[in-house]
Amino acid sequence: MPTESLALDTAVDTFSEDYAKLRTEIAKAVVGHEEIVEGVLVCLFAGGHALLEGVPGLGKTLLIRTLSDALDLDFSRIQFTPDLMPADITGTTVVVESEKGREFEFRKGPLFAQMVLADEINRATPKTQSALLEAMQERTVTVGGETHLLKKPFFVMATQNPIEQEGTYQLPEAQLDRFFFKLHVGYSGRSQLMEIIDKTTSGKTPDVHRVLDTEKIIAYQNVVREVEISNEVQDYAVRIVLATHPDEQLATPQVKSFLRFGASPRAAQTLVLAGKVNALLERRTEVSIEDIRKVVLPALRHRCILNFEAEAEAVSCDDILTSLIETLPTAT
Repeated sequence: MPTESLALDTAVDTFSEDYAKLRTEIAKAVVGHEEIVEGVLVCLFAGGHALLEGVPGLGKTLLIRTLSDALDLDFSRIQFTPDLMPADITGTTVVVESEKGREFEFRKGPLFAQMVLADEINRATPKTQSALLEAMQERTVTVGGETHLLKKPFFVMATQNPIEQEGTYQLPEAQLDRFFFKLHVGYSGRSQLMEIIDKTTSGKTPDVHRVLDTEKIIAYQNVVREVEISNEVQDYAVRIVLATHPDEQLATPQVKSFLRFGASPRAAQTLVLAGKVNALLERRTEVSIEDIRKVVLPALRHRCILNFEAEAEAVSCDDILTSLIETLPTAT
């Protein structure tokens, strides 16, 4: 049986096994941050992109580098700076000499990879940031009126620093919505920090082995979409998204008081796909309510826009979404 047509019942066991192997290889270099690693892998298998937010030095770049070592995928890193131009990312058309004379030839940029690390994405200008929009959504790049297909699977993991504001540009809502998850990377604990020091100051380089290749990853991405979801569970995901809209009947008092805009329809798709990945990880072929509840924060926190009252009272999207999960009935 071809890898691309992997049967759902067969994939339930193999997916969990390969996922465990992948986590083991990543743990050789990345200490702790289990929720972050899981969130990034859920994005990968769901076919989405991840935005990691955290102060410098927490291992965000190390995670994506380690993941690229464990996966047999083309990898490129783009360091975003204020002077970075869209052509520096997508590529450009140049004039070359040939036997026929001068011809136009397209030179691919670093965006033409299967895994792209957009490091400190909020340091680039909005014009450059927008160069990612087409690639992240359509998996294509258009230059000079010609559209180029990106190789599958295509996975963007971006990082940004939430503290340093000088020389940065806030990501527009349209681009934030393209990210499957937004993950907050926190500080390591005492024991984890000790282990980090041991690993990084001993002169030993972790030997990370490749676990999955391109065909297997695409096969698992296809399998994820075959996982079943009942109308009841799907309706719960829809009601969560609608409850983030201040003018909706389902909106909680906190939503009405502190949110300016709610989550987009893409958020509902994210909840369902992430729930399907979680179901597979639990060796199940049907999504449960708990699978949806588990991913509400990373799926919606960057899709809800706070108002001035929320900022004045230091109310975060996570606070509002946590309250929403606790109060919204699981069934109508």
